[in-house]
Amino acid sequence: MKYKHVKLENNEYKVEGYMYDEDGYHGKSVLERKGFGCFECCIKCLGGIPYASLIATILLYAGVALFCGCGHEALSGTVNILQTYFEMARTAGDTLDVFTMIDIFKYVIYGIAAAFFVYGILLMVEGFFTTGAIKDLYGDFKITTCGRCVSAWFIMLTYLFMLAWLGVTAFTSLPVYMYFNVWTICRNTTLVEGANLCLDLRQFGIVTIGEEKKICTVSENFLRMCESTELNMTFHLFIVALAGAGAAVIAMVHYLMVLSANWAYVKDACRMQKYEDIKSKEEQELHDIHSTRSKERLNAYT
Repeated sequence: MKYKHVKLENNEYKVEGYMYDEDGYHGKSVLERKGFGCFECCIKCLGGIPYASLIATILLYAGVALFCGCGHEALSGTVNILQTYFEMARTAGDTLDVFTMIDIFKYVIYGIAAAFFVYGILLMVEGFFTTGAIKDLYGDFKITTCGRCVSAWFIMLTYLFMLAWLGVTAFTSLPVYMYFNVWTICRNTTLVEGANLCLDLRQFGIVTIGEEKKICTVSENFLRMCESTELNMTFHLFIVALAGAGAAVIAMVHYLMVLSANWAYVKDACRMQKYEDIKSKEEQELHDIHSTRSKERLNAYT
């Protein structure tokens, strides 16, 4: 809102929403002089925040942080366990072994963290603009066709990301299952004396059938692995990563509900805008017709 340079009482002036006297700036806006203080401004600002999108964004960031952070550390712990207790070494050359796959998974985690950090910001900005468009429906702000297309695009993209996170959650449950089996074998050896149990990596698909990488309860490496805190820590890190992936799925579902609701509101708002435009146009035409008839009658009388 802009104001003209107008002199008021007590040698005060008003220009572009602020008041000052001949000696300088008072430091108070016209809105504050009219009783619209800081509290009312804060209430108005808080009313424009898309709280549903904010909650979904916080949940998404928390889930992605847990999945990426704990998943990365769990993969590093897995490498140490394989090299220390199973005496596995990296294959020379370009052979695709388990260590190369773990490195690829780490790079994927880096990409997921960066991509969903940006995507969360985009969804939050879209929520702000959609909320502003709905609240200012009868103001100067107009809902554009581009804005509606962007909302529809976000709905489709969020749905695809939800399916992707479902796949990630299912994939993350595999190492949790494997470590649970290892943890169960270690617990059974401590509970049952004389139990002869073996852990073969071939049954998990970590090594090929031709390689024999197994340790049994009678071996020293098996006892050292079960007594170490590294196994327990890696197991729980994978559990937390699985929980983070589940939180990301819930965040995607929340985003879908928010985006669908905003799309419905925007669609209704667009219809209301068209109705108001048609109504005002018809009223203007009726007013012009009445004005023309009044002028014709006045001319006829004169």
